[in-house]
Amino acid sequence: MQEQKITNSVEQKISKFLIIRFSSIGDIVLTTPVIRCLKQQIPNAEIHFLTKKSFKGIVENNPYIDKIILLQDSWEQMIQELQQENYDYIIDLHHNLRTLRIKRSLKKIKAFSFNKLNIQKWLLTAFKINILPNIHIVDRNFETVKTFGVINDGKGLDYFIPEKDSIQLKDIPTQHQFGYIGIVIGAALNTKKLPVHKLQQLCSKIEYPIILLGGNEDKENGNLIASIDNVKIYNACGKFNLNESADLVKKAKLIITHDTGLMHIAAAFNKPILSIWGNTVPAFGMTPYYGNNQITHINYEVKVSCRPCSKIGYNKCPKKHFKCMELQDVEKIAKDALHLIS
Repeated sequence: MQEQKITNSVEQKISKFLIIRFSSIGDIVLTTPVIRCLKQQIPNAEIHFLTKKSFKGIVENNPYIDKIILLQDSWEQMIQELQQENYDYIIDLHHNLRTLRIKRSLKKIKAFSFNKLNIQKWLLTAFKINILPNIHIVDRNFETVKTFGVINDGKGLDYFIPEKDSIQLKDIPTQHQFGYIGIVIGAALNTKKLPVHKLQQLCSKIEYPIILLGGNEDKENGNLIASIDNVKIYNACGKFNLNESADLVKKAKLIITHDTGLMHIAAAFNKPILSIWGNTVPAFGMTPYYGNNQITHINYEVKVSCRPCSKIGYNKCPKKHFKCMELQDVEKIAKDALHLIS
C-alpha cells in the first residue's frame, strides 16, 4: 500500500530526486543504470547528482542528469543549497557517515539507501566465509529504487564523452591507428596491480599494438613497460584526461585491466574485457557489467588462501609474497587476448 501511494504521487507531479555517490570512478559509472532508468521510467522525474568535484567529469555529460551538485569545502553552504532544492526523495548510493549527515540535515525528505553488505564483506576478508549474495552491485543499486516501480532495463552502463575529448588518429602513433589492445596498468592501490615485471612479460607475449592506459601516477611504470618495445607499445599514461582515456578505451579492440575504474568504463562501451584480480575478488559483485548484452569477459584469479585480504586493497601485500599477482599466468592471458581479436 505504501509503495502504491508513493508511485501515484510520483505520477502526479514533477518529482525531484537527489542521487548521492561521492566516489570513485568505477562506483559512479556503476550507478548510471539507476540514473537512466529512474529518469526514463518515472514521469516528470528531475534528477540531481551529488558527487565530489574531482569526479564531476564522469557525470557532467550524462543527459539523464538535470543538475550536478558538488561536495564543497563549505559543508554549510552545500547543505543550504540542498535544502533550497526541496527534494522529494534521496537515493543514497554511497551510504556512509557523510551521507548520513546529509540525510539528517534534510530529515524531512524520504531517503532510500544502498545496502553495502559490510558485515558479509568483513566475514569474507577476515575469515574467508562467503555469504555474499550472487548479485552484481548494479542490481543491488536497483534495490534502492524498487519502491518506485523502477526496474533494470538491461541496457548496461553509460559513459558519455564530449566531442572536445574525442581522440583523433593524429593523437596516437601511426602503428596503432588500425587497431590496438588497451592495457590498464593502474589501480587505486598496489595490491590490485600486476607488478611491472609481470606487465612487461604480458606485453612481450602479445604480438599486437598495445596502448598503456592510466593516470599521471602510472606514467613512470608505463615508461618501464614500454621500454621493452617502444614501437609496439605506446605509453598513454598521464598524456590524456579521463574522458580522453575513456575514448581510447572505446576505440580499443580489447581491454586488459585490473579491478579499476577504466574496467567499468570499458564495460560501458561493451568492450571485451580480460580482468586480472589481485587482493579483491569478483564475489564482491564488481565485475564488468554489460546488462543483457552478450560480451566476452574473462576473470583471472589465483586461488590462494589469503584472498581476499581486503575489500579495497593495500599499498603492499600483507603477507609479503603477493602470490595473487605474482602467480598470474600472463602467457594464458596473452593467448586469450590474441584469440579474441583474431
